[in-house]
Amino acid sequence: MKHIFNLLYIKSLLLLASLTMCASVMANDAEAPIGAQQNTENSASSSTKPPIGNQDAKGSLKNPNSMLVAMAFKFKNSDGTPRDYAEVAANYCRAARSGDADAQYALGWMYANGRGVSQDEKIAAQLFTMAAEQGHALAQESLTKISGTSPQAPLLACLLPDPPAPVASLSNVETAQNERKAISDKTAALFYSQAHILKLVNKLAPRYNIDSNLAMAFIAVESGFNVQATSPKNAQGLMQLIPETAKRFGVKDAYKAEDNIKGGLAYLRWLLAYFKGDVQLVAAAYNAGEAAVEKHKGVPPYAETQQYVKKIAKLYNNSTHPYQDNLVKTSPLLNSANKRTM
Repeated sequence: MKHIFNLLYIKSLLLLASLTMCASVMANDAEAPIGAQQNTENSASSSTKPPIGNQDAKGSLKNPNSMLVAMAFKFKNSDGTPRDYAEVAANYCRAARSGDADAQYALGWMYANGRGVSQDEKIAAQLFTMAAEQGHALAQESLTKISGTSPQAPLLACLLPDPPAPVASLSNVETAQNERKAISDKTAALFYSQAHILKLVNKLAPRYNIDSNLAMAFIAVESGFNVQATSPKNAQGLMQLIPETAKRFGVKDAYKAEDNIKGGLAYLRWLLAYFKGDVQLVAAAYNAGEAAVEKHKGVPPYAETQQYVKKIAKLYNNSTHPYQDNLVKTSPLLNSANKRTM
């Protein structure tokens, strides 16, 4: 019993020491931000070391990403410590994968300047773009310095989601196979890279009985995840709602991500019920309108709409989706035979 008590006491001391070290690391970094130090080495993309970023957002020990970023910066710049850039990059990538804009920017800086990794402006552009889409000012500035460089695809391996956990029962195996069919690994990586939007979609989509992957596919094709996107026809925001559709589904601000997604999900739910879960017809109607689909008795012969339908199908592989029965009168284009309901 005494031995067990001693072990618990030692573990408590180690935990206290670890938290104290992390707090000290971030306190030192807050007093002397890395971005204030001048880089004496020549660089094609930046003349300063990447700063930790918004201290108001990063100052809490409850934020594991802030700890990773702060500890990585401290390790990289501490006097007398070997500059193990591989470990620094690994820490950045762990935080970047979960959507931390500072970590995305910092890792992009390493690739832009060839610090501990092979210099690669395509990878840098990819990471700067991810951070810039979250409003990271330095990432936006860095993108202008490498303008004309196309981001690399697919994502860095360290940014990809973890493989699915092993499943034990036949029903779970079938579920996993159905989910795998719904989107490819490449598509999953694309959605995962938009962590801030995916988080909103995962929260809202179940309320409308919509598969998050289907909603993300429409957002990707409609706006490329650009909250402020506006089309020549005045379609607005992430899911490109025209003013009439926004009004129809009670959207007050189409440029506010959550409001826009709610309106788009409500419209998708309506279309899925109207076309009895036929994803191809839903995609065609979302692009060209229900009337055009009715008129042409299927996907309209418009080049834009046909390309649009193919893009949705490439991201979301399932041809059908569960729908809410009795939500709306079924399209006369369809009969009730062999259609899946919720």
